[in-house]
Amino acid sequence: MKSFNLKTLVTLSAAALLSTHMAFAAELAPGDVINASNINDRLGDTFEGHTLRDLLSERQVYLIENEGLVITLKASEPVELGRDYMAATDAYRGTVTFNPETRMMEGWQAGIPFPDVTIDDPHGAEKLIWNHHVAQPTKNFQDYQSFAYLFVDGRRGLERTQEWVLQRYYMKGRLGEEDHSEGDGDILWKQLLYATFPADIRGLGLYTVRYDSPRLDDSWAYLRSVRRTRRLSGGTWMDPIGGTDQLNDDIEIFNAHPTWYPEYRILDRRHMLVVANSQRIPWDQNARGNAQFPIVDLESSPAWNPSDEWEVREVWVVEAIAPPEHPYSKKVMYMDTEFPRFYMADVYDRRGEFWKWMNYNLRTLETEDGDRGIVSNAGFTIDYQRRHATIFVLAPNARLNTQGVDGNSISLRELERAAVR
Repeated sequence: MKSFNLKTLVTLSAAALLSTHMAFAAELAPGDVINASNINDRLGDTFEGHTLRDLLSERQVYLIENEGLVITLKASEPVELGRDYMAATDAYRGTVTFNPETRMMEGWQAGIPFPDVTIDDPHGAEKLIWNHHVAQPTKNFQDYQSFAYLFVDGRRGLERTQEWVLQRYYMKGRLGEEDHSEGDGDILWKQLLYATFPADIRGLGLYTVRYDSPRLDDSWAYLRSVRRTRRLSGGTWMDPIGGTDQLNDDIEIFNAHPTWYPEYRILDRRHMLVVANSQRIPWDQNARGNAQFPIVDLESSPAWNPSDEWEVREVWVVEAIAPPEHPYSKKVMYMDTEFPRFYMADVYDRRGEFWKWMNYNLRTLETEDGDRGIVSNAGFTIDYQRRHATIFVLAPNARLNTQGVDGNSISLRELERAAVR
Protein backbone atom coordinates (compact mmCIF):
# COMPACT_ATOMS: atom_id res chain seq x y z
CA MET A 1 0.00 0.00 0.00
CA LYS A 2 1.36 3.42 -0.98
CA SER A 3 2.12 5.66 1.99
CA PHE A 4 1.42 9.42 2.17
CA ASN A 5 3.53 11.88 4.09
CA LEU A 6 2.00 14.75 6.08
CA LYS A 7 2.61 17.32 3.34
CA THR A 8 0.74 15.19 0.80
CA LEU A 9 -2.19 14.71 3.16
CA VAL A 10 -2.42 18.47 3.81
CA THR A 11 -2.34 19.19 0.06
CA LEU A 12 -5.07 16.65 -0.62
CA SER A 13 -7.21 18.02 2.21
CA ALA A 14 -6.87 21.59 0.92
CA ALA A 15 -7.80 20.45 -2.58
CA ALA A 16 -10.85 18.63 -1.21
CA LEU A 17 -11.97 21.73 0.70
CA LEU A 18 -11.50 23.91 -2.39
CA SER A 19 -13.44 21.43 -4.49
CA THR A 20 -16.26 21.40 -1.94
CA HIS A 21 -16.35 25.22 -1.86
CA MET A 22 -16.43 25.42 -5.65
CA ALA A 23 -19.23 22.90 -5.75
CA PHE A 24 -21.37 25.12 -3.53
CA ALA A 25 -20.39 28.43 -5.23
CA ALA A 26 -23.16 29.65 -7.54
CA GLU A 27 -23.18 31.90 -10.57
CA LEU A 28 -25.29 34.94 -9.82
CA ALA A 29 -27.62 36.26 -12.52
CA PRO A 30 -29.00 39.68 -13.51
CA GLY A 31 -31.96 40.43 -11.26
CA ASP A 32 -30.48 38.65 -8.24
CA VAL A 33 -30.70 40.70 -5.05
CA ILE A 34 -27.94 41.02 -2.45
CA ASN A 35 -29.08 42.14 0.99
CA ALA A 36 -28.31 41.67 4.69
CA SER A 37 -30.07 38.32 4.86
CA ASN A 38 -28.01 36.61 2.17
CA ILE A 39 -24.73 38.46 1.71
CA ASN A 40 -22.65 36.14 3.91
CA ASP A 41 -23.82 33.13 1.92
CA ARG A 42 -23.21 34.79 -1.45
CA LEU A 43 -19.78 36.42 -1.09
CA GLY A 44 -18.14 33.37 -2.65
CA ASP A 45 -20.59 33.27 -5.57
CA THR A 46 -19.54 34.68 -8.92
CA PHE A 47 -20.99 37.25 -11.29
CA GLU A 48 -19.58 37.84 -14.77
CA GLY A 49 -16.35 36.07 -13.85
CA HIS A 50 -15.73 37.73 -10.48
CA THR A 51 -16.63 36.66 -6.97
CA LEU A 52 -19.07 38.93 -5.21
CA ARG A 53 -16.42 39.42 -2.51
CA ASP A 54 -14.07 40.93 -5.11
CA LEU A 55 -16.78 43.17 -6.60
CA LEU A 56 -17.71 44.91 -3.36
CA SER A 57 -15.67 47.37 -1.33
CA GLU A 58 -15.32 46.86 2.40
CA ARG A 59 -17.64 49.84 2.84
CA GLN A 60 -20.33 48.41 0.55
CA VAL A 61 -20.28 45.11 2.47
CA TYR A 62 -20.65 47.01 5.75
CA LEU A 63 -23.55 49.06 4.41
CA ILE A 64 -25.35 45.96 3.14
CA GLU A 65 -24.89 44.16 6.45
CA ASN A 66 -25.72 47.09 8.73
CA GLU A 67 -27.38 49.97 6.88
CA GLY A 68 -30.05 48.46 4.65
CA LEU A 69 -28.21 48.83 1.34
CA VAL A 70 -29.70 46.45 -1.24
CA ILE A 71 -27.92 45.64 -4.49
CA THR A 72 -29.86 44.33 -7.50
CA LEU A 73 -27.54 42.94 -10.16
CA LYS A 74 -27.69 44.02 -13.80
CA ALA A 75 -25.91 42.65 -16.87
CA SER A 76 -23.02 44.92 -17.79
CA GLU A 77 -23.30 47.03 -20.91
CA PRO A 78 -20.92 49.50 -22.57
CA VAL A 79 -21.04 53.17 -21.67
CA GLU A 80 -21.27 55.20 -24.87
CA LEU A 81 -19.21 58.37 -24.71
CA GLY A 82 -19.72 61.46 -26.85
CA ARG A 83 -18.33 61.45 -30.38
CA ASP A 84 -16.77 64.91 -30.03
CA TYR A 85 -15.40 63.95 -26.61
CA MET A 86 -13.60 60.89 -27.97
CA ALA A 87 -12.48 62.71 -31.15
CA ALA A 88 -10.76 65.42 -29.09
CA THR A 89 -9.20 62.82 -26.80
CA ASP A 90 -7.76 60.94 -29.79
CA ALA A 91 -6.66 64.11 -31.61
CA TYR A 92 -4.56 65.37 -28.69
CA ARG A 93 -3.43 62.01 -27.26
CA GLY A 94 0.13 62.27 -26.01
CA THR A 95 0.36 66.07 -26.33
CA VAL A 96 -0.34 66.93 -22.68
CA THR A 97 2.38 66.74 -20.03
CA PHE A 98 2.33 66.87 -16.23
CA ASN A 99 4.77 69.16 -14.41
CA PRO A 100 5.54 67.59 -11.00
CA GLU A 101 7.08 70.83 -9.69
CA THR A 102 3.98 72.96 -10.25
CA ARG A 103 1.54 69.98 -10.14
CA MET A 104 -0.06 71.51 -13.24
CA MET A 105 -0.75 69.97 -16.63
CA GLU A 106 0.62 71.68 -19.73
CA GLY A 107 -0.55 71.68 -23.35
CA TRP A 108 -4.18 70.64 -22.85
CA GLN A 109 -6.77 71.82 -25.38
CA ALA A 110 -9.77 69.46 -25.15
CA GLY A 111 -10.74 65.88 -24.37
CA ILE A 112 -9.18 63.64 -21.72
CA PRO A 113 -5.66 65.00 -21.12
CA PHE A 114 -4.19 61.74 -19.83
CA PRO A 115 -6.17 58.85 -21.38
CA ASP A 116 -3.45 56.22 -20.87
CA VAL A 117 -2.64 56.34 -17.14
CA THR A 118 -1.01 53.20 -15.74
CA ILE A 119 -0.99 52.02 -12.14
CA ASP A 120 2.82 52.24 -11.93
CA ASP A 121 2.94 55.88 -13.09
CA PRO A 122 4.37 57.86 -10.12
CA HIS A 123 2.11 60.79 -11.06
CA GLY A 124 -0.84 58.64 -12.14
CA ALA A 125 -3.16 59.71 -9.32
CA GLU A 126 -2.73 63.42 -10.07
CA LYS A 127 -3.25 62.77 -13.79
CA LEU A 128 -6.55 61.02 -13.02
CA ILE A 129 -7.66 64.01 -10.95
CA TRP A 130 -6.73 66.34 -13.81
CA ASN A 131 -8.81 64.18 -16.15
CA HIS A 132 -11.77 64.59 -13.81
CA HIS A 133 -11.17 68.31 -13.41
CA VAL A 134 -11.20 69.33 -17.07
CA ALA A 135 -12.75 66.45 -19.03
CA GLN A 136 -16.20 65.75 -17.66
CA PRO A 137 -18.13 63.84 -20.37
CA THR A 138 -21.01 66.35 -20.37
CA LYS A 139 -19.99 68.34 -23.45
CA ASN A 140 -19.91 72.16 -23.04
CA PHE A 141 -22.92 73.09 -20.93
CA GLN A 142 -24.72 71.34 -18.09
CA ASP A 143 -28.20 72.83 -18.06
CA TYR A 144 -30.15 71.39 -15.15
CA GLN A 145 -33.23 73.59 -15.13
CA SER A 146 -34.44 71.68 -12.12
CA PHE A 147 -33.16 69.14 -9.66
CA ALA A 148 -34.39 68.17 -6.23
CA TYR A 149 -32.56 67.95 -2.94
CA LEU A 150 -34.15 65.36 -0.64
CA PHE A 151 -33.39 65.71 3.06
CA VAL A 152 -33.69 62.41 4.89
CA ASP A 153 -33.50 61.73 8.62
CA GLY A 154 -32.31 58.24 9.52
CA ARG A 155 -35.19 57.74 11.97
CA ARG A 156 -38.04 59.82 10.58
CA GLY A 157 -37.47 59.36 6.84
CA LEU A 158 -38.02 62.09 4.25
CA GLU A 159 -38.16 65.48 5.98
CA ARG A 160 -38.53 67.92 3.08
CA THR A 161 -37.55 68.60 -0.50
CA GLN A 162 -36.06 71.60 -2.24
CA GLU A 163 -35.82 72.45 -5.93
CA TRP A 164 -32.71 74.01 -7.44
CA VAL A 165 -31.15 75.00 -10.77
CA LEU A 166 -27.58 74.13 -11.74
CA GLN A 167 -25.94 75.55 -14.85
CA ARG A 168 -22.23 75.01 -15.55
CA TYR A 169 -20.73 76.48 -18.72
CA TYR A 170 -17.23 75.40 -19.82
CA MET A 171 -15.10 78.21 -21.21
CA LYS A 172 -12.20 75.88 -22.01
CA GLY A 173 -11.98 72.39 -23.49
CA ARG A 174 -15.01 73.09 -25.64
CA LEU A 175 -16.03 70.19 -27.86
CA GLY A 176 -17.33 70.16 -31.42
CA GLU A 177 -15.98 73.66 -32.03
CA GLU A 178 -12.96 74.80 -34.02
CA ASP A 179 -11.81 77.00 -31.14
CA HIS A 180 -11.70 75.01 -27.89
CA SER A 181 -11.54 78.15 -25.75
CA GLU A 182 -13.95 81.06 -25.22
CA GLY A 183 -12.81 84.33 -23.68
CA ASP A 184 -9.23 85.15 -22.66
CA GLY A 185 -8.37 81.61 -21.53
CA ASP A 186 -8.20 82.39 -17.79
CA ILE A 187 -11.55 80.79 -16.84
CA LEU A 188 -12.27 77.04 -16.91
CA TRP A 189 -16.00 77.29 -16.16
CA LYS A 190 -18.77 79.50 -14.80
CA GLN A 191 -21.59 78.15 -12.67
CA LEU A 192 -24.99 79.22 -11.35
CA LEU A 193 -26.57 77.28 -8.48
CA TYR A 194 -29.79 78.66 -6.98
CA ALA A 195 -32.98 77.53 -5.24
CA THR A 196 -36.46 77.88 -6.74
CA PHE A 197 -38.63 76.10 -4.13
CA PRO A 198 -39.90 76.43 -1.42
CA ALA A 199 -40.67 80.12 -1.19
CA ASP A 200 -38.60 80.74 1.94
CA ILE A 201 -35.34 79.86 0.14
CA ARG A 202 -36.26 80.95 -3.39
CA GLY A 203 -33.43 83.01 -4.85
CA LEU A 204 -30.78 81.71 -2.46
CA GLY A 205 -27.84 80.90 -4.67
CA LEU A 206 -24.24 81.16 -5.79
CA TYR A 207 -22.44 82.38 -8.87
CA THR A 208 -18.98 80.81 -9.12
CA VAL A 209 -16.04 81.32 -11.45
CA ARG A 210 -13.46 78.52 -11.56
CA TYR A 211 -10.12 79.60 -13.01
CA ASP A 212 -7.75 77.50 -15.06
CA SER A 213 -5.05 77.97 -12.44
CA PRO A 214 -4.56 77.31 -8.70
CA ARG A 215 -6.22 80.68 -8.03
CA LEU A 216 -9.17 80.27 -5.66
CA ASP A 217 -12.70 80.60 -7.03
CA ASP A 218 -14.48 83.89 -7.19
CA SER A 219 -17.95 83.38 -5.70
CA TRP A 220 -20.94 85.61 -5.04
CA ALA A 221 -24.04 84.79 -2.99
CA TYR A 222 -27.46 86.40 -3.33
CA LEU A 223 -28.84 87.49 0.04
CA ARG A 224 -32.64 87.62 0.08
CA SER A 225 -32.74 89.69 3.26
CA VAL A 226 -31.14 92.72 1.58
CA ARG A 227 -31.80 91.78 -2.05
CA ARG A 228 -28.14 92.14 -2.83
CA THR A 229 -25.24 89.92 -3.83
CA ARG A 230 -22.16 89.57 -1.65
CA ARG A 231 -18.72 88.44 -2.68
CA LEU A 232 -17.48 85.45 -0.69
CA SER A 233 -14.02 84.40 0.41
CA GLY A 234 -12.04 81.99 -1.73
CA GLY A 235 -12.47 79.24 0.85
CA THR A 236 -16.11 78.64 -0.11
CA TRP A 237 -15.09 75.50 -2.05
CA MET A 238 -14.86 73.76 1.36
CA ASP A 239 -18.10 75.23 2.76
CA PRO A 240 -21.49 73.45 3.04
CA ILE A 241 -24.14 74.07 0.38
CA GLY A 242 -27.00 75.72 2.26
CA GLY A 243 -28.39 73.34 4.89
CA THR A 244 -27.33 70.20 3.02
CA ASP A 245 -24.90 67.43 3.97
CA GLN A 246 -22.78 68.41 0.95
CA LEU A 247 -19.82 70.72 0.69
CA ASN A 248 -19.22 72.66 -2.50
CA ASP A 249 -16.27 70.30 -2.83
CA ASP A 250 -18.71 67.35 -2.96
CA ILE A 251 -20.53 68.31 -6.18
CA GLU A 252 -20.18 65.19 -8.38
CA ILE A 253 -18.06 63.80 -5.47
CA PHE A 254 -14.96 65.93 -6.19
CA ASN A 255 -15.12 69.63 -7.06
CA ALA A 256 -11.72 71.11 -6.18
CA HIS A 257 -8.83 72.32 -8.29
CA PRO A 258 -6.28 69.47 -8.32
CA THR A 259 -3.63 71.55 -6.54
CA TRP A 260 -5.89 72.40 -3.59
CA TYR A 261 -5.46 68.89 -2.21
CA PRO A 262 -1.82 68.29 -1.22
CA GLU A 263 -1.59 64.61 -2.16
CA TYR A 264 -3.25 61.82 -4.13
CA ARG A 265 -2.56 58.10 -4.28
CA ILE A 266 -3.76 55.27 -6.52
CA LEU A 267 -4.77 52.49 -4.14
CA ASP A 268 -6.01 49.94 -6.67
CA ARG A 269 -7.42 49.17 -10.10
CA ARG A 270 -10.24 46.65 -9.80
CA HIS A 271 -13.71 45.58 -10.90
CA MET A 272 -16.64 46.73 -8.76
CA LEU A 273 -20.42 46.89 -8.69
CA VAL A 274 -21.57 50.42 -9.51
CA VAL A 275 -24.56 52.16 -11.10
CA ALA A 276 -23.22 53.06 -14.56
CA ASN A 277 -26.46 52.82 -16.57
CA SER A 278 -29.19 53.87 -14.16
CA GLN A 279 -32.49 52.06 -14.74
CA ARG A 280 -34.76 54.05 -12.45
CA ILE A 281 -36.85 57.12 -13.15
CA PRO A 282 -35.24 59.64 -10.80
CA TRP A 283 -38.17 62.05 -10.39
CA ASP A 284 -41.75 61.30 -11.44
CA GLN A 285 -43.31 64.74 -11.32
CA ASN A 286 -46.80 63.34 -11.88
CA ALA A 287 -46.67 61.25 -8.70
CA ARG A 288 -47.17 62.28 -5.09
CA GLY A 289 -45.39 61.55 -1.82
CA ASN A 290 -42.52 59.06 -1.77
CA ALA A 291 -43.60 57.74 -5.18
CA GLN A 292 -42.21 60.92 -6.76
CA PHE A 293 -38.66 59.61 -6.34
CA PRO A 294 -38.46 55.94 -7.44
CA ILE A 295 -34.66 56.07 -7.49
CA VAL A 296 -34.57 56.31 -3.68
CA ASP A 297 -35.84 53.57 -1.35
CA LEU A 298 -37.85 55.96 0.81
CA GLU A 299 -40.13 53.19 2.10
CA SER A 300 -37.43 51.15 3.86
CA SER A 301 -35.46 52.32 6.88
CA PRO A 302 -33.23 54.32 6.91
CA ALA A 303 -34.94 55.72 3.76
CA TRP A 304 -31.78 56.99 2.10
CA ASN A 305 -30.50 54.05 0.07
CA PRO A 306 -30.43 53.95 -3.75
CA SER A 307 -33.03 51.82 -5.51
CA ASP A 308 -31.35 50.97 -8.79
CA GLU A 309 -29.43 48.21 -10.59
CA TRP A 310 -25.70 47.62 -10.23
CA GLU A 311 -23.30 46.32 -12.86
CA VAL A 312 -19.62 45.43 -13.13
CA ARG A 313 -17.22 48.20 -14.16
CA GLU A 314 -13.47 48.52 -13.84
CA VAL A 315 -12.50 51.44 -11.59
CA TRP A 316 -9.53 53.28 -10.23
CA VAL A 317 -9.44 53.60 -6.44
CA VAL A 318 -7.94 57.02 -5.67
CA GLU A 319 -7.21 58.46 -2.24
CA ALA A 320 -7.28 62.26 -1.93
CA ILE A 321 -5.58 63.69 1.18
CA ALA A 322 -7.34 66.90 2.23
CA PRO A 323 -5.56 70.09 3.34
CA PRO A 324 -5.47 70.65 7.13
CA GLU A 325 -8.13 73.38 7.05
CA HIS A 326 -10.61 71.06 5.29
CA PRO A 327 -13.42 69.37 7.30
CA TYR A 328 -12.33 66.00 5.85
CA SER A 329 -9.04 64.20 6.32
CA LYS A 330 -9.40 62.22 3.09
CA LYS A 331 -11.71 60.88 0.41
CA VAL A 332 -11.32 57.40 -1.07
CA MET A 333 -12.96 57.66 -4.50
CA TYR A 334 -13.89 55.16 -7.21
CA MET A 335 -13.45 56.40 -10.82
CA ASP A 336 -14.34 54.58 -14.04
CA THR A 337 -11.20 53.60 -15.96
CA GLU A 338 -12.73 54.54 -19.33
CA PHE A 339 -13.90 58.06 -18.47
CA PRO A 340 -13.22 60.37 -15.52
CA ARG A 341 -16.36 60.15 -13.43
CA PHE A 342 -16.54 59.00 -9.82
CA TYR A 343 -19.21 56.51 -8.78
CA MET A 344 -18.60 56.42 -5.03
CA ALA A 345 -16.49 57.88 -2.25
CA ASP A 346 -15.76 56.95 1.36
CA VAL A 347 -15.16 60.14 3.38
CA TYR A 348 -13.26 60.39 6.67
CA ASP A 349 -13.23 63.11 9.34
CA ARG A 350 -10.15 64.80 10.80
CA ARG A 351 -9.77 61.97 13.34
CA GLY A 352 -9.62 59.46 10.50
CA GLU A 353 -13.03 57.98 11.30
CA PHE A 354 -15.56 57.10 8.60
CA TRP A 355 -18.01 59.97 8.19
CA LYS A 356 -19.88 60.00 4.87
CA TRP A 357 -20.59 57.75 1.92
CA MET A 358 -21.29 59.23 -1.50
CA ASN A 359 -22.86 57.26 -4.34
CA TYR A 360 -23.74 58.58 -7.79
CA ASN A 361 -26.01 56.78 -10.26
CA LEU A 362 -24.93 57.62 -13.81
CA ARG A 363 -26.71 57.41 -17.16
CA THR A 364 -26.16 58.50 -20.76
CA LEU A 365 -28.16 61.47 -22.04
CA GLU A 366 -28.45 62.71 -25.62
CA THR A 367 -27.16 66.26 -25.94
CA GLU A 368 -29.17 69.02 -27.59
CA ASP A 369 -26.88 68.84 -30.65
CA GLY A 370 -27.36 65.09 -31.13
CA ASP A 371 -24.21 63.88 -29.37
CA ARG A 372 -23.99 62.02 -26.01
CA GLY A 373 -23.04 62.95 -22.46
CA ILE A 374 -22.98 61.38 -19.00
CA VAL A 375 -25.15 62.76 -16.19
CA SER A 376 -25.95 61.79 -12.62
CA ASN A 377 -29.51 60.50 -12.30
CA ALA A 378 -29.09 60.78 -8.53
CA GLY A 379 -26.34 61.51 -6.03
CA PHE A 380 -26.42 60.28 -2.43
CA THR A 381 -24.44 62.03 0.32
CA ILE A 382 -25.08 60.15 3.56
CA ASP A 383 -23.68 61.41 6.87
CA TYR A 384 -23.49 58.34 9.11
CA GLN A 385 -22.29 60.29 12.15
CA ARG A 386 -25.22 62.69 12.00
CA ARG A 387 -27.62 60.00 10.70
CA HIS A 388 -28.79 62.30 7.95
CA ALA A 389 -28.65 62.36 4.14
CA THR A 390 -28.96 64.83 1.27
CA ILE A 391 -29.90 63.25 -2.05
CA PHE A 392 -29.59 64.97 -5.43
CA VAL A 393 -32.30 63.84 -7.88
CA LEU A 394 -32.29 64.97 -11.51
CA ALA A 395 -35.49 66.27 -13.14
CA PRO A 396 -36.69 65.01 -16.54
CA ASN A 397 -35.96 68.37 -18.20
CA ALA A 398 -32.16 68.18 -17.75
CA ARG A 399 -30.27 69.16 -20.88
CA LEU A 400 -26.69 69.10 -22.13
CA ASN A 401 -25.21 71.55 -24.62
CA THR A 402 -28.29 73.74 -24.88
CA GLN A 403 -27.98 75.92 -27.97
CA GLY A 404 -27.98 79.72 -28.01
CA VAL A 405 -25.95 80.08 -24.81
CA ASP A 406 -22.50 81.59 -24.38
CA GLY A 407 -20.23 82.56 -21.51
CA ASN A 408 -22.09 85.82 -20.95
CA SER A 409 -25.30 83.89 -20.24
CA ILE A 410 -23.86 82.62 -16.93
CA SER A 411 -23.18 85.69 -14.82
CA LEU A 412 -23.76 87.50 -11.57
CA ARG A 413 -26.51 89.49 -13.26
CA GLU A 414 -28.30 86.25 -14.14
CA LEU A 415 -28.15 85.18 -10.48
CA GLU A 416 -29.78 88.47 -9.48
CA ARG A 417 -32.45 88.10 -12.14
CA ALA A 418 -33.23 84.54 -11.04
CA ALA A 419 -33.69 85.71 -7.46
CA VAL A 420 -36.51 88.10 -8.30
CA ARG A 421 -38.41 85.99 -10.85
